[in-house]
Amino acid sequence: MSYLLEANGLYKYYGRKKQPALNGLSLVIPRGRITGLLGPNGSGKTTFIKLINGLLTPTSGTLTIDGQAPGTGTRELISYLPERTFLQSSMRVSELVTFFSDFYAGFSTEKANRMLSSLDIDPGARLKTLSKGTREKVQLILVMSRDARLYILDEPIAGVDPAARDYILKTIVANYNEQATVLISTHLISDVENLLDDVIFIRDGNVLLYAPAEQLREEKGKSLDTYFREVFSC
Repeated sequence: MSYLLEANGLYKYYGRKKQPALNGLSLVIPRGRITGLLGPNGSGKTTFIKLINGLLTPTSGTLTIDGQAPGTGTRELISYLPERTFLQSSMRVSELVTFFSDFYAGFSTEKANRMLSSLDIDPGARLKTLSKGTREKVQLILVMSRDARLYILDEPIAGVDPAARDYILKTIVANYNEQATVLISTHLISDVENLLDDVIFIRDGNVLLYAPAEQLREEKGKSLDTYFREVFSC
């Protein structure tokens, strides 16, 4: 099996007391899968995501994406949707499309404009004039219009209405190829579990469980959301 991401013995400490955000985390993620990174607040999900994106460096251990350590060489491989909006609210939608096109070699202006048109989003509108749900759609469209090998989506459907959630989830499925991987971190498991090929439960900075989603549902006889609640209610 060809692995896209490999983590071995990752530790990340914060502060003088050296509290571990990651505590020897090891895992491999193959190509062509939609994987859920699931865990309660403080479990280490955000730290792991930041390490993948090269926004943090590990205290020890190794991490590679397509055989490369996070850095300049992996920038074009990863398309990242952070939990908080990172776009300048004063910019027009068309300006954001141009900015992404100029900055990322693998960005498809045609794909972005097609998705904007399908949602009747005015390219001339400034981001700050749009509703929260529409802003989330614009951000996701920009992220998914890149030709990346790893899409990292941190809480992509949090705080938006059900209609916006449906569109966002459909966009995720429709806009990645079989050689790419999607890593989704979310608390809204019931909304995304039918998309997931695999699930990773993370707690206290380490992998508690990593299994195919359908296999886990069959073995436990319950939904992923129900099982997650049982595991993390202890």
